[in-house]
Amino acid sequence: MRATTKRVVTGLVGAACAAVVALTGGAAASASPRQEPAAAPVAAAADGPWLTGYWQNFDNGATVLRLSQVPAAYNLVAVAFAENLAGTPGGITFELASAELDGYTEAQFKADVAAMHAQGRKVVLSVGGEKGNVVVSNATEARNFADSAYALMQEYGFDGVDIDLEHGIDATAMADALHQLSAKAGPDLILTMAPQTIDYQATTMGYYQLTLAIKDILTIVNTQYYNSGSMLGCDQKVYSQGTVDFLTALSCIQLEMGLRPDQVGIGVPATSRAAGGGYQPAGNVVKALDCLEAGTGCGAFTPAEPYGPIGGAMTWSINWDATNGYAFADVVGARLATGAGTPTDPPTEPTDPPTDPTDPPTDPGDCAAPAWTSSAVYVGGNQVSYDGRTYEAKWWTTNENPAQSGQWGVWRDLGAC
Repeated sequence: MRATTKRVVTGLVGAACAAVVALTGGAAASASPRQEPAAAPVAAAADGPWLTGYWQNFDNGATVLRLSQVPAAYNLVAVAFAENLAGTPGGITFELASAELDGYTEAQFKADVAAMHAQGRKVVLSVGGEKGNVVVSNATEARNFADSAYALMQEYGFDGVDIDLEHGIDATAMADALHQLSAKAGPDLILTMAPQTIDYQATTMGYYQLTLAIKDILTIVNTQYYNSGSMLGCDQKVYSQGTVDFLTALSCIQLEMGLRPDQVGIGVPATSRAAGGGYQPAGNVVKALDCLEAGTGCGAFTPAEPYGPIGGAMTWSINWDATNGYAFADVVGARLATGAGTPTDPPTEPTDPPTDPTDPPTDPGDCAAPAWTSSAVYVGGNQVSYDGRTYEAKWWTTNENPAQSGQWGVWRDLGAC
């Protein structure tokens, strides 16, 4: 379970459309006709919208964090990842990687989970990931999964599980396991999933079938809109990853397959280093939310009818977001009104060095453009000054240092001032 990025979809990048045609006989899962939405659960576990972030139980070069340092904006935290329970087919276990997390102890971890509960936040245990391969394929394995998952919920205080299996899935057996877990945990169970884009390109796919089988107990599905190349949207048109259209046209598939809008979320990487491909700025997530919910801010794809509030957004990972000053939490958390992006207990060594007080960013010196500030929001055409140079934004941005933008980044260097 140790990887620089969360997931890589082997064999799909650059050939996604061919794969989709092969799987579906020429068409992706279509938006028409619209299926009936899921019935509301007997009792809702908690109200969204959700800003879901994965917390890394390992050190892969991103900022090492304790749960107490997770910004308040993340109201749903997925602990990555559970492991196979040796000798128990289908069973899972969890071991805190204390050595990799600067001596973070189990007692501290459990106390932090309890503290997050006191703040009204939820914590789930994610099962799978790029290298995790928990197999649930029969009744015995389904029972073992439910029993072991519930035991971990009781031991650590987890509110539920996140299904992130990326090496095939038996929809029937896994649906059985999750319904058994729901029966044990009751209506407060938080159940999330993070399928890949390919998983909804045909109605025969395991995740597609699993989604429909558990929609009565499902909290939210956050599809990974990255590491996938191009895919077909619900309108049967091809869309490229890294665009607003990719987020909206593919989210439309879940929104039209029978889920309630509040059960559908948008999953993206927090930074370009967090994924092999498909990164896009947090502002694009805001645009996608606006497009799906209200029909505004759309690109080439526009939904036939706005869906109203959807379930929220997800990112891999909170740790990678920390390397970028929590820009994702700040921007998307503000849009979803889930809380502040500032860490509740900041690391002793901040990821960004403090500004030299002798050269404050608020003083543009002799430059005509206003000084760049990390907290401001800029749109295409806005000009700022930074370190004696003038920069112009190419598109929406916030908290992206102009001096670090580079040729292909958001800021265009207009020269010295």
